[in-house]
Amino acid sequence: MVQFVTHERTRTRSGVRCEGLVRIFKTAEIEVVALQGLDLHVDPGEIITVVGASGSGKSTLLNVLGGLDEPTAGTAVVGSHDLMRMSGAERNEFRRDVVGFVWQQTSRNLQPYLDARRNVEFPLAIAGVSRRTRRIRAEQLLELVGLIDRADHRPSELSGGEQQRVAIAVALANDPQLLLADEPTGELDVATAIEVFGVLRRVNEELGVTAVIVTHDPLVSQQVDRTVSIRDGRISSEIVREGAGLDASRVIAREFSVLDSAGRLQLPEHYLAALDLQRRVRLELEPDHVGVWRDVETDEAAWAKPEEHDQGGLS
Repeated sequence: MVQFVTHERTRTRSGVRCEGLVRIFKTAEIEVVALQGLDLHVDPGEIITVVGASGSGKSTLLNVLGGLDEPTAGTAVVGSHDLMRMSGAERNEFRRDVVGFVWQQTSRNLQPYLDARRNVEFPLAIAGVSRRTRRIRAEQLLELVGLIDRADHRPSELSGGEQQRVAIAVALANDPQLLLADEPTGELDVATAIEVFGVLRRVNEELGVTAVIVTHDPLVSQQVDRTVSIRDGRISSEIVREGAGLDASRVIAREFSVLDSAGRLQLPEHYLAALDLQRRVRLELEPDHVGVWRDVETDEAAWAKPEEHDQGGLS
């Protein structure tokens, strides 16, 4: 394990709390609700992946958590930082000191004219850290991501996977409390993607930084203990794993639908399709569960007990 020298502040683990989070984008002619009352809790030091279809709200969530975008309504808190109440200056300080970013595109992560070591030193220089401390921390982080032997190489001299590993080191330079990664393996082949994600896991384990990672890659998302799925701007389900990161045959995974703070529950899409559940359904409270039944014609047979007539439902 690499022993790190921190600079001018003590490491703080920060969790994430979103409740009823709303983000609305408006133009002169159209209004788009990207986040529709989203609830999300991430424990301090936890690493999770976020999955969902294009347009589901994944990147919007990351932008809000990173202070790049202002929420419209609801609650969004990172550690002790309330993202709803920040001034512009506070938001700039939050982005600089509290959050680290890893993007899919290398051009957003690295300066092409600097070698790997100086790329890691760059945000430290902006923060006013001494030259000696900058160099020590840069080399520590490059050792952590397995690239100390490539410290003098520019991005153009590195492979795609090596570039993303340097990007992780850059994101960690200012000792952030929260690491956000938006499709960090999206442009990599499968083997390299798993390798890069392994670096993210190592960073989480050794530094204790909280990490929220957006990905489309199921092989990547399976490497963590918890994956949350976003659908239509809300968290729809979670997969909780025991033994994540081990051989697939040894991993125990359970899927849960998420009941949000407003009492809303999104049924899995394949359930809706299989039972032709549309528009409205009938709920029945049983001693140990809730039954969900398709709305059918209002005749005597339709309203008979489920065990007497097959109405098509979940129980």
